[in-house]
Amino acid sequence: MAAMAGLQSSMTALSLSSNSFLGQRLSFPPSLSPLPVKPRENPCLIVVKLKRWERKECKPNSLPVLHKMHVKVGDTIKVISGRDKGKIGEITEIFKHNSTVIVKDINLKTKHMKSREEGQPGQIIKIEAPIHSSNVMLYSKEKDVASRVGHKVLDNGKKVRYLIKTGEILDSDENWKKLKEAEKEKTEVAAAAAPSA
Repeated sequence: MAAMAGLQSSMTALSLSSNSFLGQRLSFPPSLSPLPVKPRENPCLIVVKLKRWERKECKPNSLPVLHKMHVKVGDTIKVISGRDKGKIGEITEIFKHNSTVIVKDINLKTKHMKSREEGQPGQIIKIEAPIHSSNVMLYSKEKDVASRVGHKVLDNGKKVRYLIKTGEILDSDENWKKLKEAEKEKTEVAAAAAPSA
């Protein structure tokens, strides 16, 4: 009982007055007011390692910066510089983070494959390596000419790409349907091959 009374008296002695700083906002004197912070207009870009020899630019949310490209999958192109200069092919894959494209049967590299199983021998195969998109130019099969790409809006309000030299429209509905059908056939073939393996 005596201990309880002693504890209560010590608590009342420790109680703080109403003008104490607890529960109130801190106010700085005018001379020590914090400086206003300006928001940065251009936040610095983060660079992420993609491979040991390659860097990938990233936005502040760590997503890669994707570059706009003048070519799309399915376009017919002509290589305008490099070892395969003058060759014509079709784009099978694009990589927007480093502006490169893979063209069917162009820029072939030799790859030495190790054997996967003990009885299976190793092999040397040819694979298509990426080419920078600045080294390729859109090509018209009908008029056999390479051209730069332009953009225009049709009467129905659809924005399309066209070849500047020939005026040929690239983003037509027929081309889009052909591309989708080819993609669908690929997935069907892959699905049919998967259960048999």
